[in-house]
Amino acid sequence: MYTTSIAVQVLPDVTETEKVLAIVDKVIAYIDSTGYHYVVGPFETTIEGDLEGLMVIAKRCQEIPIEEGAPSTKTYIKVFHNPTGVLTINEKIDKFNK
Repeated sequence: MYTTSIAVQVLPDVTETEKVLAIVDKVIAYIDSTGYHYVVGPFETTIEGDLEGLMVIAKRCQEIPIEEGAPSTKTYIKVFHNPTGVLTINEKIDKFNK
């Protein structure tokens, strides 16, 4: 049972599209390395798990763009937390994936 889901949109403060994509790809690769279940969308990546672990991931998503050369980054994070459980990503979207 997942108690939390977050949606993360990372916007590195760089102007070159290729550099933006490269940085975002590094952020997604990091998310993948965590072992948490996630789905990449066109604007944001949704991750589900426990609140503490997801907050660690959200923090790291701030650090990666800076390490990759962005002078700053804007990140939009949505959090849904319910200690008794949340609907999973699949429960929310499977009916649309035919």
